[in-house]
Amino acid sequence: MKRDVSQRRASTAVFVYGTLMRGEGNHDLLARARFLGPARTQPGYALHDLGSFPGLVAGGDHAVEGEVYIVGPDTLARLDQLEGHPRFYQRAPIALGDGTTVETYLLPRDRVEGRPVIASGSWRACRKEKFG
Repeated sequence: MKRDVSQRRASTAVFVYGTLMRGEGNHDLLARARFLGPARTQPGYALHDLGSFPGLVAGGDHAVEGEVYIVGPDTLARLDQLEGHPRFYQRAPIALGDGTTVETYLLPRDRVEGRPVIASGSWRACRKEKFG
């Protein structure tokens, strides 16, 4: 009997919005991923400034800027480890502005309590304001 290799080779589209984006500190984890391009979520989220990284929460008023990558199972496992899924961030489906559904990492609302919202929805713009 042949084994189903589709599971082993399955790929996942992932929306990243912080330190995993191009030029950011954790982007090297996506070195083997296929870059699909910049993207924006549908409105309905809040991006919070947690100091050295952002946290995305469902239920806000903003669209959030980021990038989409196609990752294989090994890269997805490394991303899950970095993001502390499911104990810290939780990987979940999210709708992009064009209606596409991809995976991303969301924080529970209680983890961002008291942290500032990035009204622009852009981690890069926030970092530029903070650090020039």
